[in-house]
Amino acid sequence: MQVLYTAEAVATGDGRNGHTRTTDGLLEADLAVPKSMGGPGGATNPEQLFAAGYAACFHSALKLVARQAKVDATGSTVTARVGIGPTDGGGFGLTAALTVAMPAVERAIALDVVEKAHQVCPYSNATRGNIDVTLAVA
Repeated sequence: MQVLYTAEAVATGDGRNGHTRTTDGLLEADLAVPKSMGGPGGATNPEQLFAAGYAACFHSALKLVARQAKVDATGSTVTARVGIGPTDGGGFGLTAALTVAMPAVERAIALDVVEKAHQVCPYSNATRGNIDVTLAVA
């Protein structure tokens, strides 16, 4: 694969209760374990950052596929929900659920575009076979 872009971020502090920033300075955030996981909450967390990235990336793939198929993606949105929890092996794992709204498109066509976008999206390709990802059309 020819790499076209590389993002670089640095985490400091106490991991999930620390700080992260990109080396170009465009993103900087305090991190905190969510209250539901026994932490203090009050700051973002890696799962929120992953959900934001996945939603944006999938939306780009959706727009690309829709444009190629001459499908109207006006007003489309992608909502990503990323869950974290213990695995049977003693570690932790992730799940992802993507909900796509394509208000200008019939449901059957939207489902087809979403499935094709799932084959194109780099996040989908990276997670395929590694975590459970569910797709839905709102």
